[in-house]
Amino acid sequence: MLDFLESKIYLGCSPKLKLWTPTIMEHRSEDMSEVIDLENDLSDEEKEMGSFNHSLTQSNLTSLLHNDERFTTLVELSLDASQIELSQFGLKVKEELKPDVCVYTNQPDDLVKTTLMPDMAIEILSPSQTVSELIGKLKAYFALSVKSCWLVIPAIESITIFSHPKRYKTFGTDATEIIDEVMDIHLPIQKVFRRRSNRPK
Repeated sequence: MLDFLESKIYLGCSPKLKLWTPTIMEHRSEDMSEVIDLENDLSDEEKEMGSFNHSLTQSNLTSLLHNDERFTTLVELSLDASQIELSQFGLKVKEELKPDVCVYTNQPDDLVKTTLMPDMAIEILSPSQTVSELIGKLKAYFALSVKSCWLVIPAIESITIFSHPKRYKTFGTDATEIIDEVMDIHLPIQKVFRRRSNRPK
């Protein structure tokens, strides 16, 4: 089912590509031939460099989730993934994953690279990444026993929440609230993508 999602959301934040505003995901059987990676020569570190919208969305999500006292919210934490072979998910990294946002119900120890997996992992699409790359990371997170994964696409203001590789729901601009049933999270979607207006005093 994650493979289906890759074929449905194939834009790479290029202005020449038609934007698709999702509500609830439709089923298609196309493969990944529609996903075009124009940045094959970039390193993984360069590909993860965020744009303004990527950074803003990351900050907004971190702030919103941090307000919930049940959770510890961490940004770009290094996860020790050496117990699985990451290449099976099409990933070039060998032993480490860094979600854009991690959410824990139990705070991990202060280590350079933690073996305690988060309860929830969030990936935010940057202009230099493809959906295919992030789908590979989501598959790896589930293999590492992460309970919930979010795929966030700032360009079209959509969030797809996965409770399992075959169970997901996408919230688009017509939604008022994001609901993660596994984590019991309810967030107003407009605040996730909110920009502050600088008005003269």
